[in-house]
Amino acid sequence: MKPIIAEQGEAVAERSTSVRWALASLSFSMLLPSLGTSIANVGLPALARAFAGSFQDAQWIVLAYLLAITTLIVSVGRLGDMFGRRRLLLIGILLFTLASVLCALAPALWLITAARAVQGLGAAIMMALSMAFVGETVPKAKTGSAMGLLGTMSAIGTALGPSLGGVLLAGFGWPAIFLVNVPLGAVTFALAYRFLPADARIGKTQQSGFDMAGTVLLAATLSAYALAMTIGRGSFGPLNLALLAATVCGVGLFVFVEARTASPLIRLAAFRNRRLSASLAMNALVSTVMMATLVVAPFYLSRALGLGEAAVGAVMSIGPVISILSGIPAGRLVDRLDAPLVIAAGLATMVTGATALAALPGIAGYIAAVAILTPGYQLFQAANNTAVMADVAPGQRGVISGALNLSRNLGLITGASVMGAIFTRASAAPDIATAGAEAVTSGMRITFAVAAALITVALSIAARACRRGTPKNSDGR
Repeated sequence: MKPIIAEQGEAVAERSTSVRWALASLSFSMLLPSLGTSIANVGLPALARAFAGSFQDAQWIVLAYLLAITTLIVSVGRLGDMFGRRRLLLIGILLFTLASVLCALAPALWLITAARAVQGLGAAIMMALSMAFVGETVPKAKTGSAMGLLGTMSAIGTALGPSLGGVLLAGFGWPAIFLVNVPLGAVTFALAYRFLPADARIGKTQQSGFDMAGTVLLAATLSAYALAMTIGRGSFGPLNLALLAATVCGVGLFVFVEARTASPLIRLAAFRNRRLSASLAMNALVSTVMMATLVVAPFYLSRALGLGEAAVGAVMSIGPVISILSGIPAGRLVDRLDAPLVIAAGLATMVTGATALAALPGIAGYIAAVAILTPGYQLFQAANNTAVMADVAPGQRGVISGALNLSRNLGLITGASVMGAIFTRASAAPDIATAGAEAVTSGMRITFAVAAALITVALSIAARACRRGTPKNSDGR
């Protein structure tokens, strides 16, 4: 009897170890894409100098990466559902790593931009499939903790990028900001290959139904929106309006095509699930507000509060550090309480934090507000991701995970453009970079009053979704 019990105990311990290593591979798969975004931003001036290009040319190194992620993340999630998530995730890690090598070796700025687009494809695969894999590797009772860990790793990548990039640029030159991904990518690939569960066998009928027309339409529509939000730096001209009009037409055409295809990229019936639709809308609104903190804070801290560059960097690092510290506890709280309750608590905390940013003066007021806003964001993220992925049908996990990441990216793009434009208009200054302290402070207050209103809208969406309930599965069945 004792040997049997011992064997069972060893099997449980082995399974537990395997789950931990699988989760480690997924954590690295979330770390690399966020690191790839933030570390490249630091290198833009050096790249512009190295290739005698304009700053606008260098900006496409970042934009190409973000565009690739935004336009392809839903499609690669669908491909993972159809052809096997483990197989595609390994391909994504390999693409990201090899593209990093190409970026470092590229002899021209346009080649770096092209390699960054390929790197963005790899990042899209990793982001879309990492969350989808949680349901296959982690017990349901621990899903919230796993989502909290993935959120923490994403925050670590964002926080680590600027400081690590600065050190690498100073010590080894611009190629090092891309080559640092190579050993990290190799470790991620080895862990995923060894510990992620093998793909289930998929029938040929499933494999033959990829929606190419829907994929192309969605990519074109999302590209039009992303360009509309980024070209002109928040100043909307005729080109921006034309791109927005193309976006609206593209959405209509996409819905028309998806309703009539046998194997749609996105099952429109999924959006009959009010909880899913509400979660995507809330995710976009919350991401819009969080991006506003990154866009507005440097100007407020330097122009209104008179901080130097080093002090601005130190104060702005407080938010990411709080994200790192609060991500895992937020996930554990989701495991203990109902996700809708934690979503509401997170949003209510964020409303308080955004209001504090609009109202509290000085450095102490800013730090206190961020210390309220950031844990609220982590609570929302962990609970919202858990709620979305908990009841998704296995064959739709990849595409729904992709849609969740897409809503976040669209919110980030909108926040950078629209909230930046609100800040500029509210400051009533010809040039925000040289605006006086009063003008910047006024812009800060109005911008975060708008932010608090947006989170209040998200809170009302959450309350309405809870009252109406939800169908059994997130594919609308």
